[in-house]
Amino acid sequence: MKPPAAQPIAVKPIAVKIMRLDHAGDFDLPAYATPGSAGMDLRAAVETDLCIAPGARALVPTGIAIALPSGYEAQVRPRSGLALKHGITLLNAPGTIDSDYRGEIKAILANLGSENFVVRRGERIAQLVLAPIARAIWTLDESLPQSDRGEGGFGSTGTGTAARR
Repeated sequence: MKPPAAQPIAVKPIAVKIMRLDHAGDFDLPAYATPGSAGMDLRAAVETDLCIAPGARALVPTGIAIALPSGYEAQVRPRSGLALKHGITLLNAPGTIDSDYRGEIKAILANLGSENFVVRRGERIAQLVLAPIARAIWTLDESLPQSDRGEGGFGSTGTGTAARR
């Protein structure tokens, strides 16, 4: 039996103003590749090829700036294909674009691979995911409520340490 086709993600779209900068005038705007895609590809708006040596990093322009509505952020995330095939990832991933930032979106690419990686104009280098944000209202207290996990961290989940207390 054939599984059902993927359905589009059931979300309410939000209007986001975008500006294509001069050095990316020939690029299409970021778009969702499939109905189930959470992110849109960002492209390298470099003028010439950019070589990133193993262990090095580079700030790569995307040629776009956005104005998010209040209450949203945009997350710049790595592309899994670049990570698997070349060891290319993003530092500070996900990078957060705040709703009040109006500058060009750029990606900090890092080469964790063993060979030089060449970024070419128009290459898909990262993903952009929009997300709602929540704001904390701190309530200062002298203690916190108990939980099964307690203070266990850094590899403690699933080890049964909570049950041995």
